[in-house]
Amino acid sequence: MLLCPKSLPLLQLGDRSLWENALLVGGILAILVAMVFIAVFWRFAKLWIQSKTTGAGIGIFDLIRMWLRKVNPTIITRAKIMAVQSGLDDEEEISTKALEAHYLAGGNLPLVIRAMIAAKKAKIIPLTFKRATAIDLAGRNILEAVQTSVYPRVIDCPARDAKRPSLDSIAKNGIQLKVKARVTVRANLDQLIGGATEDTIVARVGEGIVSAIGSAVTHADVLENPDRISRTVLARKLDSQTAFEIVSIDIADIDVGDNIGARLQADQAEADTRVARAQAEGKRAMAVAREQENVASIEENRALLVESEAQVPIAIADALRSGKLGILDYYRLKNVQADTDMREAIAGVSVTPTRSADGVS
Repeated sequence: MLLCPKSLPLLQLGDRSLWENALLVGGILAILVAMVFIAVFWRFAKLWIQSKTTGAGIGIFDLIRMWLRKVNPTIITRAKIMAVQSGLDDEEEISTKALEAHYLAGGNLPLVIRAMIAAKKAKIIPLTFKRATAIDLAGRNILEAVQTSVYPRVIDCPARDAKRPSLDSIAKNGIQLKVKARVTVRANLDQLIGGATEDTIVARVGEGIVSAIGSAVTHADVLENPDRISRTVLARKLDSQTAFEIVSIDIADIDVGDNIGARLQADQAEADTRVARAQAEGKRAMAVAREQENVASIEENRALLVESEAQVPIAIADALRSGKLGILDYYRLKNVQADTDMREAIAGVSVTPTRSADGVS
């Protein structure tokens, strides 16, 4: 295509306008990119400077990557700085990715680093980052556990908020003793995950104290040597399968209570008395019943006697009619009966009413 000489200035002018527009757009984009970079750099500049000056080794792109993954860069950076400054990073490689992983898992990262620093300063507790994160994710307060390992904790037995202010037990002689104890424990990091808590320690120690007092012959033996309770309880290994190690068990207070044995004996004697009374009352009722039965039997026999005596006049009359009994024999019988009645009257003997030979009383 042939161009007319008159059209060349117009094309050159148009190309210049396109070039200028491209430069303008490129400049605007460059300015926007620079502004975004400056904004991002300004956002993380403080953390990046802290990381560089402390040797934490976290770059600006690492901070941006954390921000894009919705990880708090401030927590990760400060945790890494604490680890580096305390010397943890020299003994164990605590990488930035490991810190991010624990944060994303829901762990308390600053608490873990502080616990590891405390364990390192104590120089008696071997605590690795993997072990510390596992304890933290298990729901335990790792810093409190480390502090309890360094400085043993004292637990009241029974607890201060318990319903009973003391542990009550009875010796073999029946005297009640009221005891308050203090248990000194140290955290056991090996059994911190899955180990029983303070309530189990208090319950086991209370059971051991009650058992030790109950096995004593007299309460005087316990009052004379209170440490025998501690030795007996410690020998039972009550801290097994718990998150603590029992250091010592000290008897803080011991008081003499009531004479429970005498009270129980009095109650038993009262109960025995009631049983004896009930048995005596039963025997009395049985005797009365038997007496009434005997009275009824006497009346029954008396009725039979009266019935039999009523047959005597009839028999005498039949004997007189048949000639088996004479009139002299009849009067002789009457005389004998009268003589018997007279003797009984003189002797004052109460007898049953008698009948004469003819049936008249």
